[in-house]
Amino acid sequence: MGKDTIVCRCEDLSLEEINSWIEKGYQTFDEIKRVSRVGMGPCQGKTCRAHILRLLAEASGTPLERMHPATFRPPVKPIRLGTIAGGDRDD
Repeated sequence: MGKDTIVCRCEDLSLEEINSWIEKGYQTFDEIKRVSRVGMGPCQGKTCRAHILRLLAEASGTPLERMHPATFRPPVKPIRLGTIAGGDRDD
């Protein structure tokens, strides 16, 4: 993969950007998520999580199976704002 390869399509983050966060000392998916919004787009990390975990595992020398995938917080998929505000009630 080239450095311009897009790893997170939702947030338009390249391999070079992800690697720069890893080089700065970020060691988990959650840490990279906090500084870059990776995994917070419409796919909620379904596309990029595995790639980023592999990069983190390679950089740290940790087996991929031992990498913590991420912390998930609701909502895990997009919902209408009206649903949250109560505007989608049938009553």
